[in-house]
Amino acid sequence: MSRRMIATIVGILFFAQMATAIVGTILIQAFVDGKPDRAPLTIGVLLMMCSGIAVVGIGLLMYKVLKPVNQRVAVWYPVLRILEFLVSAACGIYLLARSQVVPNYLLWVYIPTGIGGLVLNYLLFVSRLVPRAIAVLGLVGYGLFSLAVPLDLLGVLDMNQGLGMVVLAPGFLFEFAVFPICLIAKGFSTPSHTTVLKAPALAAAS
Repeated sequence: MSRRMIATIVGILFFAQMATAIVGTILIQAFVDGKPDRAPLTIGVLLMMCSGIAVVGIGLLMYKVLKPVNQRVAVWYPVLRILEFLVSAACGIYLLARSQVVPNYLLWVYIPTGIGGLVLNYLLFVSRLVPRAIAVLGLVGYGLFSLAVPLDLLGVLDMNQGLGMVVLAPGFLFEFAVFPICLIAKGFSTPSHTTVLKAPALAAAS
């Protein structure tokens, strides 16, 4: 599979995972809010599963592109995306089996999401596979996202309203607009030989 095709598929998968996750979350939340009909709930869980499968696809495809930059760091991206899917799937199965949501289930899913996003954008930044401004947006977005999750778990911040939603804005902009559109429209840049060699050196130094 060519890098250009990978870029296009990954861009489409970003849109797909975001759209299915949003609709799935809305349907699950309706059940949590008191609507007893299990059909929409089941559809919501299935949509979340579809979102998770798209997430795994993104991780595996991006690994093919990120591996030459720094294999030791790049391998964590698909690992974290698979972990994200497994946590989401476990919460969905529990919900269907017990008709109860796992407390803060989305926040537990968000933990590998945030860390994986930081890994992705670090490698994008050092390799210049996309314009560095996009990688910086991703680093800021996922950095704020990763900070917001424990704050929400501690009750300091609510990611569903007010300041919490403002904190999510850079990451949402990266995932749902800037990064996938860049991949579909332009694909990956070709990193220079020196850029690819610098990334392992940075990892070794750390």
